[in-house]
Amino acid sequence: MYGDKIKILVTGSEGQIGRAFCRIANKIDQIELVAVTHRNFDVTNLEQVTAKLASELPHYVLNGAGFNQVDAAEAHPHRAFAVNAEGPRCLAQACHDLSIPLIHISSDYIFDGHYESGYKEDDEPAPLGIFGQSKLQGEQHVREAHAKHIILRVSWVFSETGVNYLTKMLDQAREHKTLRAVDDRRGCPTAAHDVARVILAIMEQIEEGAEAWGTYHYSGAEITTRYRFLEAIIAAASQYEELAVRNIVPIPGAQEEGVERPTSSVLTCKKILNTFGVRQRPWRVDLQRLVRELYGQDGSKVVQPTTETRAEALGS
Repeated sequence: MYGDKIKILVTGSEGQIGRAFCRIANKIDQIELVAVTHRNFDVTNLEQVTAKLASELPHYVLNGAGFNQVDAAEAHPHRAFAVNAEGPRCLAQACHDLSIPLIHISSDYIFDGHYESGYKEDDEPAPLGIFGQSKLQGEQHVREAHAKHIILRVSWVFSETGVNYLTKMLDQAREHKTLRAVDDRRGCPTAAHDVARVILAIMEQIEEGAEAWGTYHYSGAEITTRYRFLEAIIAAASQYEELAVRNIVPIPGAQEEGVERPTSSVLTCKKILNTFGVRQRPWRVDLQRLVRELYGQDGSKVVQPTTETRAEALGS
């Protein structure tokens, strides 16, 4: 896969994407991982970031750290901007000074969701809230500080760990007979494992000489709604466990509590296909695989996310 052994420093290594990336990369002999979390690495401290990168001298930095709770970002804007904007600025500056390529994870929430046919990389951003604003500012800092960057925008990320739609809905499906889910917001669920696969594919091509730096979109294949996604989750989990839920009620987004979300989170992924040959993979395949792994070979009950794995939302 790679020639000489390469070292990759991963921030947010206990978050959804960071954890999935480390899980895959650890199985590749030619990769040496340096995995850090918010507990031992402060992405907002330029001096600390520079010292760590100078000490390790990785071939790549993957920034998977982020304050990813949309509603909590409104209550804690300083923390959101620190992790999502100042952190990328520090990483980009240090990477620039040491000539280290930076792979930075961003979000569909930089768009307002009013463009239903799918957002391209050069469409005008218009974030609705603090989370989207902080992620957009992080992107801008990366572009300004370091030419050798890949900004990868992803949407509706789910995995078997941490706080995400899959784990939250499974928790609720065990406790409630009726669940409500928004049916007028469109998007493409994306497995964290799939994002990790894409990042590795991009790195491999950079190793082979590609220098297609810039911003790219990636999501799982097939547009759906939160309501239809929940139906798929319940159907998959019901093969292994008798859930309490008996009814799923579709509701308009206006009835959902919390911060306004984009109506359409559909990302157009032609650029990443044309540049790196990366094709979208059906999210339903990843969902089935994740649910199967969650329950194990014996069909035992899902292990609940721990306090430690929930640290992703705080920028792990």
